[in-house]
Amino acid sequence: MTETNQSPVTEFVLLGLSNSQELQSFLFVIFSVFYLAILLGNFLIILTVTSDSRLHTSMYFLLANLSFIDICVASFATPKMIADFLVEHKTISFEACLAQIFFVHLFAGGEMVLLVSMAYDRYVAICKPLHYLTIMNWRVCVTLVLVPWCVGFIHTTSQLAFAVNLPFCGPNQVDSFFCDLPLVTKLACIDTYVVSLLIVADSGFLSMSSFLLLVVSYTVILITVRNRSSAGMAKARSTLTAHITVVTLFFGPCIFIYVWPFSGYSVDKVLAVLYTIFTPILNPVIYTLRNKEVKTAMLKLKSRYLKPGQISAVIRNILFLETK
Repeated sequence: MTETNQSPVTEFVLLGLSNSQELQSFLFVIFSVFYLAILLGNFLIILTVTSDSRLHTSMYFLLANLSFIDICVASFATPKMIADFLVEHKTISFEACLAQIFFVHLFAGGEMVLLVSMAYDRYVAICKPLHYLTIMNWRVCVTLVLVPWCVGFIHTTSQLAFAVNLPFCGPNQVDSFFCDLPLVTKLACIDTYVVSLLIVADSGFLSMSSFLLLVVSYTVILITVRNRSSAGMAKARSTLTAHITVVTLFFGPCIFIYVWPFSGYSVDKVLAVLYTIFTPILNPVIYTLRNKEVKTAMLKLKSRYLKPGQISAVIRNILFLETK
C-alpha cells in the first residue's frame, strides 16, 4: 500500500449513465438545462440576499451560503459529465479522480453540517425569540458557516487518506459518472474489505450524526410550534416545512449510498444524480416559493436592474454593433 507512485493505472474510465448514444444526446440537453438552472437559481438567491438590507439576517446569511455550497456540489462533476455525453471514451486522470473524491466529500460533508447550523438558527428564532438577535450575532453566524467547511475538510481528508495509498494495477472502470470513493476502492489490487468498512463508518458517522441532530432539533422546534398558535408560528411552520423538505432530499440519497448496504450500482447512480443535480436545483425553488420576503426582494431586484425598455435597448445596441 506504499507503492502509489509506481501504480500502472494513470487514468480511470467512467462508464457514465448510459451506453446508448441517442440517449446520451438527450441527457446532454437535459442536464445542460438543469445545470444552467442550478447556477442561475442559486446565484439569484445569493444576489438577492446580499443586495437587500432587509435580508441581512442570520437566516438568510445561512441560506446564501447554502446556495453557494449547492453550486459547488453541482459543479465538481456535472460539467465533466455533460462534456462526456459528447465523447465515446470517458476517461479521467488518476489525479483528477482523486480531486473529485476530495471535493465531493468536502462539499457534501460541509452541506450536512451547514443544514445543522440552519436548524440551530431556526431553534433559536422559534424557541428563544426574545434572545434571537443577541445569540445570533455576526460572530456566531460566521462560526456557523466556518465550522461546516472545517468539518467537511477534515472529513474529506480522512476519506482521501483511504484511497491515496491503494495500489491500482488492474481494472480501471468506474461504474458511475464521477469518481466516488466506494467504487474506486473496489478497483484496487488488494483486498479492500477493511478499507471499505472504514469508509462506510466514516461517512456513515457524519451522515447519521448530522441527521440525528437535525431530527432532534426539528422535533423540539415542532413541539414548540405546536404549543403556540400565533400568526408568527404560522410563518415558522412554513419555514420549517421548507427546511425539513431540503433535509429529507439531501440526506435520503447520502444515507442510502454510504450507510444502506446496496449492491446494485444502478441504484447508486440514481441517488448520485439526486444529490448532485436535483437537490441543488430544488433548494432555490423550495426556499423562494415558500418565502414571501425572498420573493419580494427578488421583485425589487428585478425592478432595479430590469427597468421597462432596458432589455429592448440592450438588444438594439447588440444589433447595431453587429450591423456596424
